[in-house]
Order: sequence, then C-alpha cells, then structure tokens
Amino acid sequence: MSDHATVSNEPTRQSISLEQAIQCARIGEDNKAKDILVLDLRKVTPIFDYFVIMTGASRRQLHTLAEEIDAFLRSQGEERRSIQGYQASRWIAQDYGDIVVHVFDPESREYYALEDVWGDATRVEWKRE
Repeated sequence: MSDHATVSNEPTRQSISLEQAIQCARIGEDNKAKDILVLDLRKVTPIFDYFVIMTGASRRQLHTLAEEIDAFLRSQGEERRSIQGYQASRWIAQDYGDIVVHVFDPESREYYALEDVWGDATRVEWKRE
C-alpha cells in the first residue's frame, strides 16, 4: 500500500463545463452566429459558471442555434433545465445549470447588453487556432 496521493486524470465538472461552453460557441460559429462571447462568471456569481452569448440574424437562425446547441449538450448528458423566449425569438435563453446559452436578435442583444451587465466576468478565448 502506497502513501502517495493518487492523481486522478478524470476531468473536473468545471473543466467539462468550460469545454462544453467553448463547443457551444463553436457551434454558433459553425451556424453563422455573430459576436460570440463566452463569459466565465465563476468569480462573479455562485449561480452559474459560464454564459455563452451570440447573435442571430433571423428567427430561423435563432431557432437553429438553440436547437443545435441543445442537441450537442444533450449528447453530452446535459439536461436543459429551462428555455425562455423560443416562441418570441428575440432572446432565447437556455439554462443547463453550469452553462446558460443566450441567443439574441441584434436589437435585443444591444438592448440587454449582457456583456456590459456582467462586465466583471472574464472573457474566455474559444476560437480555433
């Protein structure tokens, strides 16, 4: 029996959430979303870890973004706790617990300015090299 501490190679919940948030941003990019941000809110609030914020140009695009991101997160075993705004299609917010994904139309994005409201949050670099 060894006295050495065992080091786990298992990813932490936090690292999984970060990777999922980054992948949500990339899904947005793949589906032509604009102004995509990933905000790290861990030092700002205990309620959630990451916001993924993006802008779509049309109702159809907002729905596609929301659906593609939900399909990805479900494939990762995540369950959407709530969705708001899908019918109105101006601001769709999907809550997955650690991650909240916000898909805006341009006017709502400017009006609500979440990146300013959560200005103390760290911006995560997510773009592919």
